[in-house]
Amino acid sequence: MAVKFERINPLDRQPRKAVGINLPFSGQAVFNSTFTTKDAIKANLINYFLTNPGERVFNPNFGAGLKSLLFEPIDEDQVEGLRIKILEDIKIFFPRVKPTQVELIGEPDSNSISFTMRYAIADSNIEDDLIINFE
Repeated sequence: MAVKFERINPLDRQPRKAVGINLPFSGQAVFNSTFTTKDAIKANLINYFLTNPGERVFNPNFGAGLKSLLFEPIDEDQVEGLRIKILEDIKIFFPRVKPTQVELIGEPDSNSISFTMRYAIADSNIEDDLIINFE
């Protein structure tokens, strides 16, 4: 019988200690805190996907640029190029995040984009989904 060990980030062992900031900024004191590594990484990924390259001060390469596609005709080559860029950027900006499934669906008739990513966090047993729709 195999014993499964659960790896827990040391920050997650202190339940009252905030790990990061959650989105959107609409808490009682403007910022809502995240208290687990899983929530902090998900909030950071959402921040990455909602940011266009050039928007982040001192880090102009940060951002997926998904919003910029809404005002352009969306074709399969463009979607596949963006998918490859996202996978490369995740290796750079989020080295502990290992995407297991990435799906990017562009709807040219309605100028909408549906983005889904299933990922695991290295050195832990954390898996999660991220779904973002741009219309």
